[in-house]
Amino acid sequence: MNDENMLYHSEHKIFPKIFYSLFLPPRAMRIKFQHITKLYGTQKALDEVNFSIETGEIIGLLGPNGAGKSTLIKILIGLLSPESGQLFDHDQALNTQSLNYKRRIGYLPEDNPLPQELFVKEYLTQTAALYALNPFDEKTLIERTGLTPVEHKKIGALSKGFKQRLGLAAALIHEPELLVLDEPMTGLDPNQIQEIRKLIKSLSPKTTVLLSTHILQDISAICDRILVLNQGKLVKDLALKDLDNKNVTEALEALFTEWTS
Repeated sequence: MNDENMLYHSEHKIFPKIFYSLFLPPRAMRIKFQHITKLYGTQKALDEVNFSIETGEIIGLLGPNGAGKSTLIKILIGLLSPESGQLFDHDQALNTQSLNYKRRIGYLPEDNPLPQELFVKEYLTQTAALYALNPFDEKTLIERTGLTPVEHKKIGALSKGFKQRLGLAAALIHEPELLVLDEPMTGLDPNQIQEIRKLIKSLSPKTTVLLSTHILQDISAICDRILVLNQGKLVKDLALKDLDNKNVTEALEALFTEWTS
């Protein structure tokens, strides 16, 4: 047996390296959309969309209403399948329906469905059980997401802002490699927005974030890069550092109109 398939010993068992590698943690995600098209009847919600998501990036997803942002997100998290095209992870075809893939992603929807009758800590414990996290660091998660003042309350008694924080906590509970956030700042006051921005920026360098929002200040404050959709087409893929303007938000406002008019 050559060096590439050298043997690994575990007590009385011997495994070739090719089998040993099956038990190693997966590489951080590097996702590629290749010629993704999605139809609703005869209407193209996405039209030959191509881009890559690099590990550790915080990417802002922009576009007017009806541009295809929600469809793109649903395809990325496995709720929809495209009519044509393929998603890849490290140049290997990606099955977004697999449980293995779903374990590696976190998702906060815009309309966050939460069980109103449960208590905050109870909901987080049940969410942790779904990911077989036993135990999990409940205290640190609650502190990171600013839920300490309401940790003993019922979800139905929470404000919109605290419900958003709880949804974010549930999306982060298993330390996903890909975190997809759909309008996460909805209902937050200015102080809460600053805290959530800091939290997103503090995530592990191995965590990739896709942030869909209409708030350009959020984009300029935390994103490395933007993707702009218009009428189902990707019209701009741009690193924010390439904007030749000290006021990124003002520049984005002008350019957004230009890109989507």
